[in-house]
Amino acid sequence: MSVSINEVKPGLTVVLDGQLFRCLEYHHQRAAQQSWIKIKFKNMRTGAIIEKTFKPGEKVEAAHIDYKQMQYLYADQDFVHFMEQTTFEQVAIPAKKVEDAIKYLREGFVATIAFYDDEVLDVNLPTAVELKVTETSPGFKGDTVSGGKPATMETGLVVQVPFFVNEGDLLKVDTRDGKYCGRV
Repeated sequence: MSVSINEVKPGLTVVLDGQLFRCLEYHHQRAAQQSWIKIKFKNMRTGAIIEKTFKPGEKVEAAHIDYKQMQYLYADQDFVHFMEQTTFEQVAIPAKKVEDAIKYLREGFVATIAFYDDEVLDVNLPTAVELKVTETSPGFKGDTVSGGKPATMETGLVVQVPFFVNEGDLLKVDTRDGKYCGRV
């Protein structure tokens, strides 16, 4: 489906030169009698960021992206395995493609997977997830000078936490930056 370049907004995925790109930024610029549109895109397959300039009214091909809720099953050395919850169909995604998301996934977690045709593009996580602390040093009463201690979560992710956090605590962790948000 073709769309006018004027309709492209951040978040829209388009096909340019046979490649999939998601719009990150859109700027309509004018000078004297001319105007042009500068768009910053992210290549959905390689992660590369590019900037392209278009004339108003040019057309681009919008990509149809399907989103499915899928349950995380397990990860092996090469693949991360998810299951579609209604059909029980399983999908193996190359671990390199989702290496940023793996550290927040625990067994049974439901994530939104973006598909283009049958190709997996991305694993979309919520802004925060709940993870259990499996290892941390004990905090000492009154020790507030250094500001925190490292804690290892059940997924292997290491997060800086306050001294009052203990092993077995359930914490909320921000998936955008891997920082501690609070106890659950």
